[in-house]
Amino acid sequence: MPFLEFFAGTISGALGVAVGYPLDTVKVNVRLQTQSVYKGIFHCVAKTYRHEGFHGFFKGMAFPVMTTGVINSILFGSYSYALHYLTQGWDKSKKASNAQVLAAGCFSGLMQVSKSLFQCTLQIKKQFIGLHEDLPTDLVKVRLQGQTSSERYRGPVHCVAVILKGEGVRGLYRGGVPYILRDVPCFGLYFLPYEFTRKALTATGKDSDTFAVLVAGGVAGVTSWCLATPMDVIKSRLQMSGAGGPEYRGFLHCIRVSVREEGVRVLFKGLLLNSLRAFPVNAVTFLSYESLMKFFSVHL
Repeated sequence: MPFLEFFAGTISGALGVAVGYPLDTVKVNVRLQTQSVYKGIFHCVAKTYRHEGFHGFFKGMAFPVMTTGVINSILFGSYSYALHYLTQGWDKSKKASNAQVLAAGCFSGLMQVSKSLFQCTLQIKKQFIGLHEDLPTDLVKVRLQGQTSSERYRGPVHCVAVILKGEGVRGLYRGGVPYILRDVPCFGLYFLPYEFTRKALTATGKDSDTFAVLVAGGVAGVTSWCLATPMDVIKSRLQMSGAGGPEYRGFLHCIRVSVREEGVRVLFKGLLLNSLRAFPVNAVTFLSYESLMKFFSVHL
């Protein structure tokens, strides 16, 4: 049943976030620095632990764990629907082409971005402030990770309230352009390497084993983040603009200033961390998703 794919996507997304969150915190801290606060990845880890303890690696995790699962359900559910549509129905004997997998992946990324922005607008118009699944959770996550103390934001709800009070509705949309440019094409290249690698590691006529799914999921994550990192850097900087980070007038201004001051390599800040984090996160995400779908097919 199709709705089971949404449920499986919810569980797998939450598990993936929990696995990769410490490295995500380090990635954000390394990327947002405009001065030599951290000498490298290991220095960032040591300094974060020394000043903030173990808890410092999990700042703001509750919000994305509660919401990313739901967002992930949209990703996997819309991908499944699109792929079934493009392959003309639910005929399991038909193999999807690479072009169809790519198109379905791009569609899922578009649905994820569109639903998040649309629902955010509706909730703000209703003057609702709280842990709603469709508020721009990535913005809140970056703000909480980027602060070195709890003086500015006491938690996710307080963070949303402060942003709305100080920056208005526009504040919740900071980084929206690079967010869209990152997610729509990158999810196309998320599912494509997964399907290719999984099939390559699976014998003809056999079901994919745990090893094949884990490797394929990891490869998918690393591949998509290699493409996504430049826009992710700009997105994070725009989201921290005016909240402890340098001020940027917009998307293009952020790119110009960042490249002028730090060189082109700034667009790939955190790529190594993204890759190190992406492999286990997406391996766990796809394995839990495939395992749940297999369980549902047998017992339901």
